[in-house]
Amino acid sequence: MVRTQIQLTEEQVKRLREMALENRESIASLIRQAVDKFLLSGRRERSELFRIAEAVVGKYKSDKNDISVKHDRYLDKDLES
Repeated sequence: MVRTQIQLTEEQVKRLREMALENRESIASLIRQAVDKFLLSGRRERSELFRIAEAVVGKYKSDKNDISVKHDRYLDKDLES
């Protein structure tokens, strides 16, 4: 493990102490668990990201044939109006 130092509010420390006592765990253990949950919550499987992207492909039509190249220009123009 790597030792690190963080600053918490007084309220955070108070609540962590209470939880640590209730669960008979150390505050450090509770913080590690919280960090693990945070890191896993935002991470999606690569295959899921591909499924999400594929669901949009071909869904919309346009009379322009260069959107894949000039998408930023078109977006800027639309946002100006």
